[in-house]
Amino acid sequence: MKKIGFVLIAIVLTFSSNAQENIDDLLAAGIDDAKRFSTNYIKPANDGVAYGINNGWFNNAKTPKRFGFELSVIGNATFINDEDKQFVLNVSDYENIRFPDNSPSKSVATALGHNDPPQTVIITYDDPIFGDQEQEFELPTGIGSQNVNLIPTVFLQASFSPFKGTQIKGRFFPKVETEDVKVGLYGLGLQQDFTELLPADKVLPITISGLVAYTHLDGSYDFTSSSSVAGENQRVETETNTLLFQAIVGTRLKIVNFFGAVGYITGENETSLLGTYTVSDGVFFSEDIVDPFTIESDTKGVTATLGANLKLGFFGLNAAYTIADFNSASLGMNFSF
Repeated sequence: MKKIGFVLIAIVLTFSSNAQENIDDLLAAGIDDAKRFSTNYIKPANDGVAYGINNGWFNNAKTPKRFGFELSVIGNATFINDEDKQFVLNVSDYENIRFPDNSPSKSVATALGHNDPPQTVIITYDDPIFGDQEQEFELPTGIGSQNVNLIPTVFLQASFSPFKGTQIKGRFFPKVETEDVKVGLYGLGLQQDFTELLPADKVLPITISGLVAYTHLDGSYDFTSSSSVAGENQRVETETNTLLFQAIVGTRLKIVNFFGAVGYITGENETSLLGTYTVSDGVFFSEDIVDPFTIESDTKGVTATLGANLKLGFFGLNAAYTIADFNSASLGMNFSF
């Protein structure tokens, strides 16, 4: 199993790093069963990452002056809920999987959890010579086995104000390559201060802004060289695309400002198990499975954010806490020019 230094990479690609050792058994149970299990296993991780990469898009309800430029370094911690660490595996939903004690269902780990004690299942597969055969194997665990309870993300973000009250933003997570792993992120946002559109004699004591932002995350993990399954070009590819809409209200003070926002996030996640996998009973029978399956899921939810901003000349600090399906805390350093 690959040990990846960045926890973000580990979570985005956790299906591959935790489950690839069991892929032969999962596929032997049939592609439908393998896909159904993998969908439940990875869905919470996809959701957590989608929420995590959408935090910290703004640090103030106010926008910089016209032609103002701002560079920010944003750190974020998205907290993992207990309910997202496991899912209920109902045997009735599967064609060829059952528990050794014939339980109708059990709670098992998602990619964010941990099976303690280990959970095993028995799969049934059809051997062309010997007929129905059974094999017992251990279900994959998740990052909870390493006591990881949050999803950290870090972004570089830059913004420019071409017009009064308008701020165009871009964020970037450099493309990281660690052995056979690649992951990167980029995003584009627009914040508009609507109070700047009012006549000078009707300026409000607060700032009201709107924000819309798009974020793209993609990653891949080629585990052909470390796989216990014969085959070629074995890899996992994952992609997340999200849109965030927020309404922001904040104070208009010179040094310290407070802000709050409500928003809505919508996103699409796609994770594909690709390559050729030779599934065999070890002696008489083998079958090549090419590009076994693609998992698609949606992430949708409401967010609420409270925060504060401290500005000292060209340097600023901001902190915020967001309540959502995955709560998070953000901290940013900002340099304005």
